[in-house]
Amino acid sequence: MYVKRKQKVIIGVSLLVIACLLASGVFVYFEYYATKKETPLQQTPVSIDNRISPLENQGLVLEVLRIRCRGLLEKLITPGNSWKNIPTFYFITNMDGLEYVSKDVTQHGRTTEVLFNTWDTMFQENKIMKDVPEEQETSTVTLTIMEQVKSGLLGRKTSNEERDSLTVTYDYRTGRWSGDDDFKDYDGYGHFLGETFEIWFNLYQIDNDGDFIPYWTEVNIFGTDPMVDDSKLDPDGDGIPTAWEWKWGYDPFTWDDHENLDPDMDGLSNIQEYQMAKWFADPFIQDIYLEVDVMGRGGLRDPPHYLYEESKQGLIERFAEHNIQFFIDDGWPNSPKHGGGDILPHINKISQDSGMMLQFYNNYFPDERKGIFRYLVIGHGGGFQHPSKNNVYDTIQISYPSGKFQPLQQITLFFTLGRLPTSRGVRVSLGEAIMHEMAHSCSIDADNCAFGGIDNVSYANPIFPKKEYVETWGQYVSVMNYLYANVPNVFDLSNGQNGPPYDQNDWGLIFCGYFKHNANLIEEPYYAPQGGKSLVQSEWRVTGYTYDANLTEKFVQYIGDYSPVDPIKVNWSVYKLIDKEKNPNDRDIKVFAQPKIKTTQLWVLYQEGDLNFFGNIHLYSFDDILKEKTK
Repeated sequence: MYVKRKQKVIIGVSLLVIACLLASGVFVYFEYYATKKETPLQQTPVSIDNRISPLENQGLVLEVLRIRCRGLLEKLITPGNSWKNIPTFYFITNMDGLEYVSKDVTQHGRTTEVLFNTWDTMFQENKIMKDVPEEQETSTVTLTIMEQVKSGLLGRKTSNEERDSLTVTYDYRTGRWSGDDDFKDYDGYGHFLGETFEIWFNLYQIDNDGDFIPYWTEVNIFGTDPMVDDSKLDPDGDGIPTAWEWKWGYDPFTWDDHENLDPDMDGLSNIQEYQMAKWFADPFIQDIYLEVDVMGRGGLRDPPHYLYEESKQGLIERFAEHNIQFFIDDGWPNSPKHGGGDILPHINKISQDSGMMLQFYNNYFPDERKGIFRYLVIGHGGGFQHPSKNNVYDTIQISYPSGKFQPLQQITLFFTLGRLPTSRGVRVSLGEAIMHEMAHSCSIDADNCAFGGIDNVSYANPIFPKKEYVETWGQYVSVMNYLYANVPNVFDLSNGQNGPPYDQNDWGLIFCGYFKHNANLIEEPYYAPQGGKSLVQSEWRVTGYTYDANLTEKFVQYIGDYSPVDPIKVNWSVYKLIDKEKNPNDRDIKVFAQPKIKTTQLWVLYQEGDLNFFGNIHLYSFDDILKEKTK
């Protein structure tokens, strides 16, 4: 009896202890965890060095890198000689009230008027410096383009008229500017697409170590030494140094797959964008690079082969209208050996089936440019765009429009192809021929588009076209339509204004990165377009990653309607790393984009990121870090 009573007491005490423990556990949970959600996180005090220029005399430098007049194309496709009137212009800068007029060149007290007299000032760079009060946080910079316009009898009177102007505010802490030009804005950073002129420029402050990363950013954001040049250092070992990653918003201390990242989907990886930085490459704006060589003359009656400046400017302008930067090396002063402008051995006839372009591709097109540039040869024997290596469409050949050396051929080509036998007509025709082949390299062809208006030879000839063709495919006003391929007032791709079935929006189907990848079609000798029936789609995979629908949905909600190739929309896919333990240095997620167009099914690596403790996507942002540091 006593033993049973003792056992009951022990059991009762045990239950009481357990109850107390449970109660205390519940109390601790509510006191700690529940209240923790309502209590703001305590920020660890961070020491900020707010000095701006402790190591050097503070100053600002404006580089005017290039100015291009946009008015030539309209004049070139208009009858008359207005296209021969080369513009004369200069610029005015204002840096915190300090005005500089570029045309007034003063030396030793004497002033001489020096003006730009060209359509394009590429490789005629200028710079202006401003001494700034120490520790000043921002500067306001205005750049204005003035055109000198002639009037009166024989053009003896001139007036200076303002054309385009931009104003930005430079931040000495971050080295970035904002205003009429912003980081990741529509037309590119350091690039202003005005109504009359297109401008490339750069701003930087005097910097002790010469990497042009501001002192404030080095010590407060990156923790780097402001007395050590970081322009060539690559602490994360991803192939791109700190200075470039800082400028374009990447984390210099986190490995990025720059070999494959292509956020603007132009076919140039970030590594290649970095390599092309001195030639205006922007990783967030589509860039097209074209190297041009010409074939040597085949005799006295064979006209010289070269790319007219007017043809080149017409091409650049037409792509600029669609926010695509087009750079043409036909003899740049700072290009590598066998860059643009080489004179090639003469060959009377070349066809795509013969594969003869391989000799020029191998020996006159530098290896370091393959995969970045397309390659064009101006020679003989018609035009084509065809692979030289693998099944990559990066090689173009066009025939040279006849000049004054062959009047009979000029007349023949007028009646057969519609080429106008005038100086203006020859320049337009040359530009149109290049645009036709360039569009092929951007995925616009009869098979990819499944569209019968491209490369259709049934029109008879442009002077006397077939009535049935005019009533149908005649609605497709594009240089891709042989009916208009040499017409002097077209020089454009179609915008689809006439609607299907006999018109399409070529510009809405452009995929600049097409030239970089193996095509789904193999063109055998004597191949004829089959309207897309012969296309073979290849398998696509991401090694070490798996598609994650939940993360994809979250990213789509975050990114909204944004498209890196606006106005073309894109599909998004997020892939998650399968085995983090096995691949600890790989990023947790990869974000891919695919243009919503019928000419390609290719997915492009747009961005990488990581997952936080809760499984949410975390993307690096310099601006977010800046906000955190300056709270």
